Amino acid sequence: MTSQNTLDELRAGSVLRPGDTDYDEARTGFQAAYRHRPALIVRADGMADVRAAVQHAAARGLPVAVQSSGHGLAVAAEGGVLIDTRRMSEVRVDAGQRTAWISAGTPWGRVIDEAARFGLAPLSGSSPGVGAVGYTLGGGLGVLAREYGYAADHVRAVELVTADGSVRRLSSAADPDLFWAVRGAGANFGVATGLEIELVPVARLYGGGLYFDTDQVPAVLAAFREWTASVPEELTSSVALIPYPDLPMLPEPLRGRYAAHVRIAYTGLVEAGERLVAPLRAIGPRLMDTLGELPYTASGSIYNDPAQPHGFYGTNAMLRELAEPVAGLTLDLVGPDAPVPCVVQLNHLGGALARPPATPNAVGHRDAAYLLRALAVVDGPGPSPAHAAPTRLTEALAPWTLGRSPNFVLGEESIPDQVRNCFDADDYRRLARLKAAHDPANLFRLNQNIPPATASD
Repeated sequence: MTSQNTLDELRAGSVLRPGDTDYDEARTGFQAAYRHRPALIVRADGMADVRAAVQHAAARGLPVAVQSSGHGLAVAAEGGVLIDTRRMSEVRVDAGQRTAWISAGTPWGRVIDEAARFGLAPLSGSSPGVGAVGYTLGGGLGVLAREYGYAADHVRAVELVTADGSVRRLSSAADPDLFWAVRGAGANFGVATGLEIELVPVARLYGGGLYFDTDQVPAVLAAFREWTASVPEELTSSVALIPYPDLPMLPEPLRGRYAAHVRIAYTGLVEAGERLVAPLRAIGPRLMDTLGELPYTASGSIYNDPAQPHGFYGTNAMLRELAEPVAGLTLDLVGPDAPVPCVVQLNHLGGALARPPATPNAVGHRDAAYLLRALAVVDGPGPSPAHAAPTRLTEALAPWTLGRSPNFVLGEESIPDQVRNCFDADDYRRLARLKAAHDPANLFRLNQNIPPATASD
């Protein structure tokens, strides 16, 4: 059976072309500034549909892009085939094994709710609306990261449709080289139609946020630097600098203010959590203080990431240390008085993130102590002051930067040197060799692309 006949067998509305009624809806995700413009969209209901789409693209030499929630869109597809996986949202929990099988388009919120029925939790991120599979295969820096490590460290199996149209079940025992590669650089090697992930025995947290006004921001950054030097691994935290718009849907104390928001997730007892955060509360009065015990199903409230789609551009720097000049450079370049204020987030790393996982993977820069992310609101692609501001900050932080995290390269062209910096040097060379073996035509290039190695590499 030809690939065209296979596509013809998909049910009505599953294959869309420009001008079709649902074409615009299917190509649109959370990222509003960058939109795919494919020649063909396949709205996949399962693995067979994904396989048909890949076979169709491979037969015609067309590039393939994949989208579920569209939060992390980095490269927009112009032409080619877009596989929309949002209909693939199955979650199966095995409480006895503490695992879950999640399909390609599943958002974290569904996984969190299903796991909570058994007193378990996934290593999910800050936003319940993010697609779980793409997040995990990019590394996955989550709410419990310092205690348990990267989400990619806890993947037991991957179902992958590769460039030759094969369906492979990857694990440490089956295709171990490809299993190593997809956990960290997954989009380069095929379409992951499902993952088996480990769950952790967490049902509740001490968590929430502390919000400080503009004049306290320098003190917050200084205190965060000192405080994170001694907190236990069971505590994962970050601080965000946010220029809040004056909008009625925001809490009144935050409207129109530039604030520092310290985020806390601690799996220990409330009393111990209160003692741990005391040095932060001692900074001074808070605009808001939401710390307390909460179920893991409410973990999204810690960060309160926006739920409304919008346009944004972002980049990041994985820092070997939080050197003293970092705070001043950040406030000077993208702070409240800068021409383009940005949302800046500083994540405390270390702990389990710094240790190699039981089954090695391609996640890089484990010796980084902090991750700094900078994000600006933009109207669309192309040069602009808003695009330049985050990059200007990360360039200024180059003396302390080890590389970048692929999870937080948002709305940026796939520039080879920048993609290379997402991985350790030896790992990148290994990934390029595996790319040449499994996708020599670079069918999967509409991503943070690793080109196939050549004979001279």
